[in-house]
Amino acid sequence: MNKTSQQYDQIIDKAEEIFRHKTADYGPVWRILRLPSITDQMYIKAKRLRQIQETGKMLVNENPADAFYALVNYAAMALVQAEKGVADEPDIDNDTALEWYREQIRKSKELMLRKTHDYGEAWRDMLISSMTDIILQKLLRIKQIEQNKGKTLISEGVEGNFRDILNYAVFSLIKMELEGEKM
Repeated sequence: MNKTSQQYDQIIDKAEEIFRHKTADYGPVWRILRLPSITDQMYIKAKRLRQIQETGKMLVNENPADAFYALVNYAAMALVQAEKGVADEPDIDNDTALEWYREQIRKSKELMLRKTHDYGEAWRDMLISSMTDIILQKLLRIKQIEQNKGKTLISEGVEGNFRDILNYAVFSLIKMELEGEKM
């Protein structure tokens, strides 16, 4: 589990760097996005990954790893929005945005560690395409919960699904970047 924790941190370091650079370029404008808008952005990224995995072709010069990093960062932003609410205009500075981002990453890693304790490292035996399918499934669950106005009868709700998406995206990146696996 120590190896997973270290690899997780390496992926998060790069994801955070991307988040910081985009925040420096644009500011925390994502604060205006409602959860369904973030969910849709994530859905587009995941559908593109699946399309590339199925066809082996891509016409847009964006590395598939970039889409997984985007899923990590969008999931963290969604978790912030779910906790803090949506703003009508950017309402925080870049340092606060980074602080809130890091808090959601911390909570997601804690969940990953608890699940790794219970499930072991079963994800290491999974195909990246299977993790992409699970990400898509969780996004469709979120979309259904959003259609139900956030009401659920038995499910964990959107927060758990966003955390799982974040963690599956990290696992995919570990397999791709650190172990040299192909999609």
